[in-house]
Amino acid sequence: MDLVRITQLYCAVHSFLKSQNRRILREKFANLFSSIKMSYVARKGPAVYSALSKWAYNMAGFNQYGLHRDDCLYENEDVKEAIRRLPEKLKDERNFRITRALHLSMTKTILPKEQWTKYEEDTKYLEPYLDEVVRERDEKLKWESNK
Repeated sequence: MDLVRITQLYCAVHSFLKSQNRRILREKFANLFSSIKMSYVARKGPAVYSALSKWAYNMAGFNQYGLHRDDCLYENEDVKEAIRRLPEKLKDERNFRITRALHLSMTKTILPKEQWTKYEEDTKYLEPYLDEVVRERDEKLKWESNK
C-alpha cells in the first residue's frame, strides 16, 4: 500500500474519530500512524511496514481467500501484457488462487485463518513485469513522438 492511500485512509478515519469525539482512539490512531517508516525488503522493493498498513491489508479481505495484492489488480492493457509475460509456474499459481477464491466466494466461505495470505509473505510478483511493460510503452510513445 503506498503512502498516498495510507494518508487518505488516515484522513478518513481521523475525521470519523473527530466527529465521534473519541479522544483516546484518536491518540492511539495517531500513534499508529506516526510509526510508519519506509524500509527495503529483499524482492519486495520499498514497502511501508506499520500497524496501520497491516490493519488496512487485513481489512481489504482478499487475503482471507488466499489472494495476493497483484491478483486483485484491475486488468488494463499493461496488466494483461504483464500477466502474459509471467513464467508458467507463476501464471499457474495465480490462476489457482483466483479459481479457489471464486469457489470460496460462491460458497460464501473463507479459508481457515492459517491459510490466509500473510502481510509479510505477500510478494508483488507482477510488479517487475508490469514495470517493464510500462517502460516499453513509454519508450514506444517517446520514439513515435520523435518521428
